[in-house]
Amino acid sequence: MVTTICGGWRRALSRSPGGVSPVRTTPITLLARRNAPLWAALSAPPEAIQPGARAQAVLEVIRSHGASFFDELVDGTGLLRQQVEEALAELVALGLVSSDSFVGLRALLVPSDRRKPAAGGRRRRRTVSFGMEDAGRWALARRVRPDEAKPEAIEHVARKLLHRYGVVFWRLLAREAAWLPPWRDLLRVYRRLEARGEIRGGRFVTGFSGEQFALPEAVGMLREARRRPATGAWVSLSGADPLNLVGILTPGARLPALTGNRVLYRDGLPVAQLVGSEVELFDTLDPGEHWEARKALLRAAAHIPPAGRPALAPIPSSPKPEPVAPGRR
Repeated sequence: MVTTICGGWRRALSRSPGGVSPVRTTPITLLARRNAPLWAALSAPPEAIQPGARAQAVLEVIRSHGASFFDELVDGTGLLRQQVEEALAELVALGLVSSDSFVGLRALLVPSDRRKPAAGGRRRRRTVSFGMEDAGRWALARRVRPDEAKPEAIEHVARKLLHRYGVVFWRLLAREAAWLPPWRDLLRVYRRLEARGEIRGGRFVTGFSGEQFALPEAVGMLREARRRPATGAWVSLSGADPLNLVGILTPGARLPALTGNRVLYRDGLPVAQLVGSEVELFDTLDPGEHWEARKALLRAAAHIPPAGRPALAPIPSSPKPEPVAPGRR
């Protein structure tokens, strides 16, 4: 059982049109509990979607008695256990409740016939070792007014983007969620941090216009990547990885950020991708390299070299460019 002490989960900040989505397709945000108000401050106003009758009954029990365990919700509503599960799934999809452990989310994602039965029950088939009884307490998701922590929230996001990429510029925001602050708001924060001496400003990645900002340690890593000789090592990453920058920092179409898709790098350059079951090459490879690339893409677990992930560079259309050199203003 994974229990959160300083972390938590909640329904993602933005909602797709069309009403309530099933829990399996509901975007979930994992975050540090202390930062939840900052992320919530960036969300749009709640949509006027009313939960169903059973979900409303569960919601009233939580409002009346505070955070409650699953058995308490069953007793308080008088509903069947399966009906309470369905009601909680609806409330999670609406972003109205969350539990204080990851087990609650996992239990909602696993069909009930594959979870361990209630006390005294038995199943012949193999089941997972957790159930709704292990989810901890279910509580109302805290909401803040969007304007309460907006300046602090924008600075928090700006710092998180720096820690994610090391180097930040406007083009990278195409990889991020649409509800993040616009570049003009982040730019004010980065200029202020640069004036304090906390980050560096300059031209760190060639081929992109506009201001760029980097963490001091990222500048050193860029210099090291420039001096490091090419090893020809293959690095295969999931399409959901933040380093999936195909079509953003490189020419061509984007690779959808899905866990089943994969992108393959060699010496910091994307050479192939796996979309569905099709392998697509960005560069001409000899038969031996083609086999190695296909094998690396289809591996279940990618090997990340101890030296760290490679620095990205544009796909060459003629001779290969030199690695990007860090610069200063």
